Amino acid sequence: MDNKNQFKPRWLIVLLLMLPLFGASTMAAEAPQEGFDHDTTGFILSGEHTRLACESCHLRGIFKGIPNTCQGCHAQGTPMKASAKPPNHIPSGNVCDDCHLDTTWATARVDHVSVTGACESCHNGRAASGKPPGHIQSNNVCDDCHTTRNWAGARFDHSAVAGNCMRCHNGRTATGKPANHIQTGNDCEVCHRTTGWVPAGFDHAGITNGCSNCHNGATATGKPANHIQSNNACEACHRTTAWVPATGFDHTGITNGCYNCHNGATATGKPPNHIASNNLCEDCHRTAGWIPASFDHANAGENCSSCHNGSTATGKTPNHFVTTLQCNACHTNVAWLPVRYTHTSMNYPGDHRKVNNCTGCHTTNTEAPTWRSPTYKPFCAGCHAKDYKAGEHKKVDNPKILYTVGELKDCSGACHTYTDNTLSVIKKRRSGKHLPSKGGW
Repeated sequence: MDNKNQFKPRWLIVLLLMLPLFGASTMAAEAPQEGFDHDTTGFILSGEHTRLACESCHLRGIFKGIPNTCQGCHAQGTPMKASAKPPNHIPSGNVCDDCHLDTTWATARVDHVSVTGACESCHNGRAASGKPPGHIQSNNVCDDCHTTRNWAGARFDHSAVAGNCMRCHNGRTATGKPANHIQTGNDCEVCHRTTGWVPAGFDHAGITNGCSNCHNGATATGKPANHIQSNNACEACHRTTAWVPATGFDHTGITNGCYNCHNGATATGKPPNHIASNNLCEDCHRTAGWIPASFDHANAGENCSSCHNGSTATGKTPNHFVTTLQCNACHTNVAWLPVRYTHTSMNYPGDHRKVNNCTGCHTTNTEAPTWRSPTYKPFCAGCHAKDYKAGEHKKVDNPKILYTVGELKDCSGACHTYTDNTLSVIKKRRSGKHLPSKGGW
């Protein structure tokens, strides 16, 4: 017997023994039926799948157990090596055929239901439509205002709007000024708020008349029931900042009866620090203003400074000379000037015996003297600086140090002579050398 023929039965025996290991599917793959209808498998071949070779999906001739869903093949790490979701794919829990067709990945019908990423990751003007050029200036993300069904019909969020209101509120994109709106060139946000059109914080800047066009009690607040009877326009008395206080009241024709209004309720009355008086307002005040008042001093008495203290009424001016005299010692109750003044004080200006008349000091018709050297007023040097002889006013003999005018501006003060330039030990005391009561230097 030939050795080759001797082994043939053994090969057949081995092959028959191994058939159960391959299974029926293997045998079916090896011998598919002619005219096989793929639709009967439950996976209908359509689109790009009709152009694929069988072995693209049925690897190693295996027909049964092949995935019948898109993601079964189109996923990372599958044996079929079919194209999977790219790294920049929209984050989504959808399966492929929720959005894509089997003809091409592109032109997908996006289903937003399971999208988990931020809208702007796609709606950036490149991957998908983004904000158009005329979009409202805003830092909001898309889903703050828009829904996944449509861009239009947005629920608008004003919180992050940075642009001008009129870009939308122009009567076309969004509600604009109504026909009966006040005539103004202001932008919406000058008066209105994003929470609502009403109430509006109206800006009156630039409005100078015609107030009653709005302030008529219908469009805006008008005259209250207790308003003073008047035909004046609002702006004749009131200001655009507030109704009260009304500073421009027109008193034309009013000559008396001021207290009918100026009683502290209807209009300003006497303040708490008003002078105690039974006079009527018009006895002292004028309709042009409370101040100045022509006060009636007929029964004022002698204590002028009780009112003329710079608070209740005009007091001493800053350059008034020092005195404890009452106002009426020099002034009359008709006017401050002219002044009746007597130099009785032994202090400044003292007994200036060489000054024979007022014009020796008072060169102008004022209550204060004209200072010859204003730098040193109100001291003696204010008038006598030019009489000062430095050589006669030694501070130290050796080395020779002289006093300055500024140091001796009060001529009646001390100008001691010291032993040396340390000025620590007095050599000679000199005080009160030039008292005004002595009548000379």
